[in-house]
Amino acid sequence: MASPSQASLLLQKQLKGSYFLRADLCKHPVDGFSAGLVDETNLFEWSVTIMGPQDTLYEGGFFNAIMTFPSNYPNSPPTVKFTSDIWHPNVYPDGKVCISILHPPGEDPNGYELASERWTPVHTVESIVLSIISMLSSPNDESPANVEAAVRKDWRERREEFRKKVSRCVRKSQEML
Repeated sequence: MASPSQASLLLQKQLKGSYFLRADLCKHPVDGFSAGLVDETNLFEWSVTIMGPQDTLYEGGFFNAIMTFPSNYPNSPPTVKFTSDIWHPNVYPDGKVCISILHPPGEDPNGYELASERWTPVHTVESIVLSIISMLSSPNDESPANVEAAVRKDWRERREEFRKKVSRCVRKSQEML
């Protein structure tokens, strides 16, 4: 089990390796996000900005989120919560992101996910954010967090309504810059 000091060291290393500072990312940049600390004194709370992926309804948006790491990171996953308005089947109405890699490790008690799809300590801030960017590109409406977005069939059958709601979120995110 990782101690808080081990978690702090790992997070510090990942912070130095984040979007704009990491040596291998400088060689192979990852477009679409930036990350930093919310407060310079707390390595366990990160501010992340995700740019809406090209050729998706979210393109042009700048979506802010808070990534909160547990003291036993990397053995347990962080939580990610959008602070920007976002309409998506895999984001709870309160902004919390629901993707498999953010679920606790091991077998899914509900049987929806394989253990291999859930959290493992090899995930980094980069892999988490890339998974969220992928989620924006390809919503999973089979296991929705936002029942209104998916079950009301906005995503499946009322695409124009879904598109309008996402467009409002994109415009609002641009106004917040």
